[in-house]
Amino acid sequence: MFGSEPLDRLRLPDGTTVEEHDLVNEGDVLVGGQSTVEFGVRGRNVVAGERARFGGDIEAEADVRLDMWSDVEGNVLAGGDAYLGERAHIAGRLVVGGDLDIGDDVDIEEGFEANGWIVIRNPMPTVVFFMAYLAQLLRLGEEAEAQELIDELSSDADAPPITIPRGAHVSDDAWRASTPAEIGAACRLHGNVRATEIEVGAESNLFGSLRAQDDIVVGVDTKVHGDVTTRGGDVYVREGALILGDVSGENVVVHPDADIDGGIRARGEMTLDREPTRDPE
Repeated sequence: MFGSEPLDRLRLPDGTTVEEHDLVNEGDVLVGGQSTVEFGVRGRNVVAGERARFGGDIEAEADVRLDMWSDVEGNVLAGGDAYLGERAHIAGRLVVGGDLDIGDDVDIEEGFEANGWIVIRNPMPTVVFFMAYLAQLLRLGEEAEAQELIDELSSDADAPPITIPRGAHVSDDAWRASTPAEIGAACRLHGNVRATEIEVGAESNLFGSLRAQDDIVVGVDTKVHGDVTTRGGDVYVREGALILGDVSGENVVVHPDADIDGGIRARGEMTLDREPTRDPE
């Protein structure tokens, strides 16, 4: 699953928060294969690739779709249907408001209940078909159609999904991904963010440092409780931002009304600019 990676970045939409060790979103939560999310997850639909691991409960207003070898340390509650791939493991209880479709050797330690049909089969057809079709579109270079397919999974256009790329690790200590990271406006997160490049929206509150290989952008009125460091890119700090740590980059561009509590280290230039934005690619 997610072999031709459609989840090309760690993306947290506007208003994403971590509440009592639960990652919460009004829209969907899409998790790439072999990723670890050391939180519980709450969203509209929750979809995870093979060998994804969750450290708490999964609560979905609509459907839950977990591919083979997925592991959940808590309960799984689905208001709609649930699809579990072969050898998936749930340490708690599974409660499904609709139909339950499961593969072989699924282990649900505390039992399950479903109000609709229960079908046992191998493999899990819905998610496998969805991802096979998506991978084929990407192979054919049909990126626009592939994006439309991903967008259609989110039934509420006003609530874009959380996307966690393949092999990422998300916890209270760190958000690590080998892809770019986009953090929306008015987000509240704990943990250091590590990604190839990072962009943070306005009025977010991040309790940790930002570290990237390429550019980092800190949004208007955003507060970062830690250092902001890039190895090979530039740092852009917008109006009203507050960084409670050091800033380091190739070039550092800071709005005059931003505040940096620590030192600034620029291998190239440090400049003040009322519109600190990256040049268009």
